[in-house]
Amino acid sequence: MGLCGLRGTHMENVYDFYKPNLASEYPIVDGKLSIQCYLRALDRCYTSYRKKIQNQWKQAGSDRPFTLDDLQYVIFHTPFCKMVQKSLARLMFNDFLSASSDTQTSLYKGLEAFGGLKLEDTYTNKDLDKALLKASQDMFDKKTKASLYLSTHNGNMYTSSLYGCLASLLSHHSAQELAGSRIGAFSYGSGLAASFFSFRVSQDAAPGSPLDKLVSSTSDLPKRLASRKCVSPEEFTEIMNQREQFYHKVNFSPPGDTNSLFPGTWYLERVDEQHRRKYARRPV
Repeated sequence: MGLCGLRGTHMENVYDFYKPNLASEYPIVDGKLSIQCYLRALDRCYTSYRKKIQNQWKQAGSDRPFTLDDLQYVIFHTPFCKMVQKSLARLMFNDFLSASSDTQTSLYKGLEAFGGLKLEDTYTNKDLDKALLKASQDMFDKKTKASLYLSTHNGNMYTSSLYGCLASLLSHHSAQELAGSRIGAFSYGSGLAASFFSFRVSQDAAPGSPLDKLVSSTSDLPKRLASRKCVSPEEFTEIMNQREQFYHKVNFSPPGDTNSLFPGTWYLERVDEQHRRKYARRPV
């Protein structure tokens, strides 16, 4: 599996999710603005990516539009799972607006009434959201739903969420099913910076091939999730209180039972008086 090289990137200076108080680890979040920023960045990254890949195809002698049909799977940065379903629907809306009137009528049933809208005017359009979710349901089930396995069980993983989606996708498909496919990916960070790009999966799915080994390495995700340690609400609250108590503190060793960590896990052992951090590792 490798990166295809092309990417569409968008950046803005916006206060949707930020940390002005350096004495606290908790951010200030403007939820409504953050969702609009995410969708706007998705629109602009996808538009840029489509233009670039269409230009590349045109130079190679193929003058046709790029659509979601050219991606076998699509994964997203995942703040919450419903946002991902809306995001795939949003990409379908981009394809719909770019299509000819005949194509809009024949391929995008239920969206005809929204053909005259502009992307920037639709971020709070509830009627459009409902129509898009309905129109894109089958595509979501085929291209994206499997990628939400870890997010469904773990919640928001922030920076790692996109690659958690990739691992989930690999764990739910065989090497033979994945071979030769193109996986679209949307990476997002608040503030904001975002990119849309794609992976190309190897054609070689033979036993022992790199693809076969990669897929096999994710096959134990359900078992690993099942091995998580359950804690009571009271214990969880105490853990969070300790995080707040020791934030920016020096000359201390964090409390906690390291024996419950997975083998091979690195953990913070001590912070000295000069803020130097020492780590230790559980035996493999």
